[in-house]
Amino acid sequence: MPFLPASRLALPRRGALLLALAATALCAGGVHAQAAYPNKPIRLIVPFPPGGGTDMIARTVAQKLIDQHKWNVVVDNRPGAGGNLGVDAAAKAAPDGYTLVMGQTSNLAINPSLYAKLPYDPVKDLVPVALVSSAPIVMAAPANSPYKTFADIVAAAKARPDGITLGYSGNGTVAHLAGELAENAAGIKLRHVPYKGASQAMTDLVGGQIDLYMSAVPTLLGQVRNGKLKAIAITSLKRSAQLPDTPTLAESGYKDFDAASWYGVLAPAGTPAPIVQTLNKAINQALAQPDVADKLKSEGGDVLGGTPEKFSVLLKAEVPRWAKIVKDSGASLD
Repeated sequence: MPFLPASRLALPRRGALLLALAATALCAGGVHAQAAYPNKPIRLIVPFPPGGGTDMIARTVAQKLIDQHKWNVVVDNRPGAGGNLGVDAAAKAAPDGYTLVMGQTSNLAINPSLYAKLPYDPVKDLVPVALVSSAPIVMAAPANSPYKTFADIVAAAKARPDGITLGYSGNGTVAHLAGELAENAAGIKLRHVPYKGASQAMTDLVGGQIDLYMSAVPTLLGQVRNGKLKAIAITSLKRSAQLPDTPTLAESGYKDFDAASWYGVLAPAGTPAPIVQTLNKAINQALAQPDVADKLKSEGGDVLGGTPEKFSVLLKAEVPRWAKIVKDSGASLD
């Protein structure tokens, strides 16, 4: 073997060292790229029109993420098909953390049983990020309505079957099924009027074009407080702190009646766990701020928060619970 100078022998080692340094730099760059999330706008899909409870909750959280973290969070209202269009858009988006959805009970736990061909599986196609809020459903009437209690409605409906109109935002929503449950419990039949969103429904209700409307407390609370509407009954087991004088249906003689709506942020399945954790931490920080908590509570909601795992457990439990309610109600949609 020919003699090689030390300088010649050092070259391969030097090359190996350079390669190692380059690899280290690439790894560091990858870590830095992950740490930089988010570095472009985050789209938060609201699967209902502007002005409703889901929209208010989403915008409250989005604004706090902007204020606290200087993130660019854009709320994107994508209504239609009981929330299915917006949730499906999120489920089919790239799993990179830049498309999220504010889901809720109806489009995540109810629609899988209500629709024969749902374009997404809420458990398999989405990953829970954080629960945000929950709110009971309230039945409301125009301020000048002759109905003061649910007993009044029951008596009138038995005297005029299908003569009292009940509005709600979209077939298959919690409000829709809560109305079905209330009818079944009381043995009455109301004439259902589904709306695409809360805005037009509020106009028609205040104007007396419909007799009753059911929605989550945040949607109706403002109009109740300003005297344009009156709350008839609450669908949760306990009274709402924001409507303390409004009795529950359970108190009205319908034992164990319980139908509430919860809200939470989800991402497409396959979104990296570090990104999910980053989002979860930021959302929980937002919910911990007094102004956000006060806003949600003042609108009739209870602040939830917690881990992605907590949200996942709730979702997996709610799907079969609402499947039974859907079956018992006889409701179905194509």
